[in-house]
Amino acid sequence: MEIGAHKVAMNAPSGVSELERLIEAGTFDPAAIVASIGKTEGNGGANDFTRGFATLSYQLLLARFLECSPEEVGRRIAFVWSGGCEGVLSPHATIFTRKPSSAGGLPGGRLALAIEVTRDIRPEEAGTMAQVEEVAAAVKRCLAATGITDPADVHYVQVKGPLLTPASIADADKRGKTLVTRDPNGSKPYARGATALGVALGLGEVEVADLSDAIIAKRFDLFSPVASTSAGGELKNCEVLLFGNSASASGAFRIGHAVLADAIDADGVRAALRDADLPFDCNPTRDDADRIAAIFAKAEASPTGAIRGRRNTMLSDADINYERHARAALGAVIASVTGDPAIFVSGGTEHQCAPSEAPIAAVVRV
Repeated sequence: MEIGAHKVAMNAPSGVSELERLIEAGTFDPAAIVASIGKTEGNGGANDFTRGFATLSYQLLLARFLECSPEEVGRRIAFVWSGGCEGVLSPHATIFTRKPSSAGGLPGGRLALAIEVTRDIRPEEAGTMAQVEEVAAAVKRCLAATGITDPADVHYVQVKGPLLTPASIADADKRGKTLVTRDPNGSKPYARGATALGVALGLGEVEVADLSDAIIAKRFDLFSPVASTSAGGELKNCEVLLFGNSASASGAFRIGHAVLADAIDADGVRAALRDADLPFDCNPTRDDADRIAAIFAKAEASPTGAIRGRRNTMLSDADINYERHARAALGAVIASVTGDPAIFVSGGTEHQCAPSEAPIAAVVRV
């Protein structure tokens, strides 16, 4: 396979003009688009409708080019959105294309991408082992599709799944089912945690014997360092996007990852870029930065309420949710290294790296 990566700016949640311009210019075939991962300017909460608005806007545009229905576009292309463009973060999307290629065997391999979806997750299954097992099975299917045999070659697994909404809570009540919580926003940690543990189980990073409903969003010593998970009310199933370097892939990109020790870990940002084979001294030069196709990171407030011995108010601010603080802080740190604020930074790291840590991945043009 040959994977392409194209970043497009968005002037609003419905902003599709730059994507439209690239397609009309022949930059890539719209029929080759398989996924879009982006940031919208909503609040990132359970009631953030900018994610669904952006998906619909992209589906309507691509339906025109592909001469099919918007619903068919939704079946063909995975749309992953993270709400919240706090601080310097800029609304954007990274468009991934995939086409067949007979080439391969390049040193270190090249970027490979596989996409799988689970069945619909019932409200009572959100944040439970049922969701873990569905995601794990999808991850294993992705590994087979990419030809990756060593999980160490996997650098980023993005999962977007459902959270609980008032409507889904009412549906469970009607059927007499028990939920992990009755708070839509409070369901996010369980939903993110279950999908992250699904990644860990699928990659062999945890043992199924150590997992149960009782440990989800509680035992944070069980995790995957390459999982990046989000939850939204716009989905009923889980979309799993697995990125790695495969010897059977061709193309112009490689991916690497690192672990951020905290929200101001600039060295961790540099480590991810170098892991993707971008050599540089100190910070990337302008030419180096031009080779960076995309950055994907998770942000979290320190559970101790302090970073490197200095107290902060992320967890005690009643006006601003801690995820918004963390996204703003980390976005500025990453942009200071890359020179580009169009970065995917998502909040909440349940079972995604060890406590206080967070994953970061970089896609770089070879």
